[in-house]
Amino acid sequence: MPLNDEIIGHQNKVLKWHLDLFNQPDVTPLLSRIKHGIEKEGLRADLSGNLALTPHPELLGKPLTNQWLTTDFSESLLEFITPVSESIDESLDYLFDCHSYAHQILKDEIIWPNSMPSKLPDDIHIPIAQYGNSNIAKMKTVYRRGLAHRYGRAMQTIAGIHYNFSLPETLWRKIFEKAKYFGQSQNKILQDYINERYFGLIRNFRRNYWLLIYLFGASPCVDKSFIQGRENNLEKLKKDDLYRPNATSLRMGDLGYQSKVQQSLSICYNSLGSYISSLSDALKKPYKPYEKFQEKEYNLHQQLSPSILQIENEFYSPIRPKQVIRSGETPLNALKHRGVEYIEIRCLDIDPFNSIGIDEKTIKFLDAFLLYCLCDNSELTDDKESQIISKNQSEIVNSGRGDNIEIIDKNSHKCIKEKSLEIFSQIEIIAKQLDKTHGSSQYLESVKEQKLKLEYSELTVSSKILSCMEKDNLSFIDFNLKLAHQHANLFKNYRIDDSRYEDLENLIEQSLKNYKIFEQKNEISFDQFLSQYFKAKN
Repeated sequence: MPLNDEIIGHQNKVLKWHLDLFNQPDVTPLLSRIKHGIEKEGLRADLSGNLALTPHPELLGKPLTNQWLTTDFSESLLEFITPVSESIDESLDYLFDCHSYAHQILKDEIIWPNSMPSKLPDDIHIPIAQYGNSNIAKMKTVYRRGLAHRYGRAMQTIAGIHYNFSLPETLWRKIFEKAKYFGQSQNKILQDYINERYFGLIRNFRRNYWLLIYLFGASPCVDKSFIQGRENNLEKLKKDDLYRPNATSLRMGDLGYQSKVQQSLSICYNSLGSYISSLSDALKKPYKPYEKFQEKEYNLHQQLSPSILQIENEFYSPIRPKQVIRSGETPLNALKHRGVEYIEIRCLDIDPFNSIGIDEKTIKFLDAFLLYCLCDNSELTDDKESQIISKNQSEIVNSGRGDNIEIIDKNSHKCIKEKSLEIFSQIEIIAKQLDKTHGSSQYLESVKEQKLKLEYSELTVSSKILSCMEKDNLSFIDFNLKLAHQHANLFKNYRIDDSRYEDLENLIEQSLKNYKIFEQKNEISFDQFLSQYFKAKN
């Protein structure tokens, strides 16, 4: 029977349509080939919990060209990158080995285990990442200089985990063929259909990611050095600690990756075309307060442009559609030319109790959650719903673990437990299917473990952090410092597999060689380079 409008309007039937497809013998094995990638940030700190002000260690290769280790905003902010893999275990093992290698190089420094930063110096003394003298290297540093002017350096020291997710093309082909048979993809090519479905996933994710913030939020508290005189609604916990009693993820709130300027943007997620168009407008739209940063200081550019966004990556979204970028391409051009290849989840805090910040159970839950977002009916969204999404996020960020907390579900208010149970009932169906695919019960167990947090908020990571601080009478800095040293000892005493060790060293050596090539490449001035870059964007 065709999927007519009546069926489209009933989420259980839409979900059932996918599960029927996933149950087919030639489709079921393909679910085990979901692709994963992890990008995990971590601040370097000294042994006393102060931000490390030293340059990025040369023995870790060049951040500009190292495939598995770069830096983010600050010279002190490491970013570990795993290869794309169909195996969760392989991704986590790689991440563990990378952390081990880095710790064994760092010697007198540690990697901070929390999303909220270690003890910070005055804002001006937080080092901006340096990438070299090539034009592309200078551009990366100028972009970060612009971020520093716009948002402050302290905010940019916040760390997180980005989780990349995609379905294999073979599975997409099966879904596409089935949809075409039922009249749902007439006159479309495969990539157009994939784009539509990924944007359906994105819309559902945005409606429901408040649940991830509740379950995995791990930043209810900060050291006062992070505030740097900024306005805030935090309460005093200990002498140097500020917090919200029922907060889940301050990283995802007003003190973190939120911007009033960006909140004024109307980025449209209804299609790939509308997304590219609305984000392109933000890249071209000048913002008067930013014009004062356009003048050079000491002959150095202070930002890339006076627009609301300098480049696409400045847009702080909890989820992004992505396409692998080729040489000379911008992210939006890559999406325009080849469509969506994968999605990037950006709302995950680092779990300080875990040595690498994330574990297998969390990823298994994420896979089930993302498949639910993909399979469920996904209505188009508008500015009104975007405002509701922002309100729900703010409520869970600041008060999510409180009693009788409500979110807005379409035009009504629901307590988070009631709405969460509705979502979990669907995720459990997906988890059972994934377990059938993998011949295990681990996905359903992971979902049930998260479900317990709805009944017992003390099981959430944010609650555990505050509980441990209170129990051991530790400040935010001392609590994280204790965990950081424990993790460091684990990594320093771990023997990396010989082949992996050699692989990491070869990548470092290659990064040094590629860096030299970039350094010798400048054939035009930096001003000419920027002019050509922005001309290509337009």
